[in-house]
Amino acid sequence: MKVLVTGATGSVGHYLIPALANDGFDVVATGRADFGSLNQRHPWTSLPNVVYKRLDFTDPYAVDSMVEEGKPDVIIHAGAMSKPDECEQHQWEAYFTNVEATMQLAMNAEENGSFFIFLSTDFVFDGKKGLYTETDEPSPINFYGRTKLEAEQAVSEFAGDWAIVRTVAVFGEPVEGKQQFLSQVKDHLERGEVYHAVTDQVRTPTYAGDLAKALAIIARNKYQGIIHVAGGEVATPFELATKLAAHLELDSTLLKPLSNEQLPSAAQRPLRTGLDITKARALFNYQPLTIDEALAISYPKQ
Repeated sequence: MKVLVTGATGSVGHYLIPALANDGFDVVATGRADFGSLNQRHPWTSLPNVVYKRLDFTDPYAVDSMVEEGKPDVIIHAGAMSKPDECEQHQWEAYFTNVEATMQLAMNAEENGSFFIFLSTDFVFDGKKGLYTETDEPSPINFYGRTKLEAEQAVSEFAGDWAIVRTVAVFGEPVEGKQQFLSQVKDHLERGEVYHAVTDQVRTPTYAGDLAKALAIIARNKYQGIIHVAGGEVATPFELATKLAAHLELDSTLLKPLSNEQLPSAAQRPLRTGLDITKARALFNYQPLTIDEALAISYPKQ
């Protein structure tokens, strides 16, 4: 079975490509980077059933050509403009990247008969309830969330087979050139510097390895509809940072609390999100690692 993946060079792709390859897929991994710059950052480039191709997924002609030529059985659209502040400040670019490009990919998937998987976010919700289920009504409060919801709506209207996989606060091992929340925490604490982390944004942090395995299972079995894939524990960014400090035996007193209101940002953040994973547990026995287990794998002690 052949799968085409967008966003292969991102933090999710770092885990997703080997998960798919290990499951027996023939993988066409795509991104904007040159192949030569990927070898050190992404060991999956050496896997025999993985081919990397440069692709700007916002270019409809390039996408059409690649799908027409490759005829993938599955397309996993993991690429996005995903930083809420950037989306708020560059709304046309965010709309073009997150909505219009998704619509084009879905159309190509439909024409080719490919199963289409769209990776979405907890930010489609307003954060008033928390632990959202697949049937809860979305109501985004920032432009990033609005673009992802519009993309979801567009995907759900296509006649082909599709799945929308929502996730939240993805973390994993640091990827060179890709700054993440926890890698920033680690760097600051190792240098003996203060780091401010938010105490009142409630999430269900998701280990990227768990998400990657779930996406491979969904692709293999072509499970359809909206599916929530996230961690099984509730935590704030401050609590997550504290767990990392404890694991690496770094000075947690350097972590300073910051409220959502104090956060200097262009985009509003929902306070209480987190995703209910009951459906994924029932559908394919999804069992995420604990935060501590995931941190031990992602940030091994030296």
